[in-house]
Amino acid sequence: MEETVVIKVSRSTLEMLEKLRRKFGLSTIDETIRILIKQYRIQKLNEVFGLDKGRIKPFSEEDRH
Repeated sequence: MEETVVIKVSRSTLEMLEKLRRKFGLSTIDETIRILIKQYRIQKLNEVFGLDKGRIKPFSEEDRH
């Protein structure tokens, strides 16, 4: 089992996290925070690696020479 720690958040932040927890159908705030972190990482990766999305065409045999 992972060690737990206490973090201090405002009441309004807690309420927002609770709303998201219910919306996502999760059982804990910890799961909610993990989902938010994963979504943030995916968004950042898409921003970095999606710069040329739609502008890159597949390589052909002629491109080899």
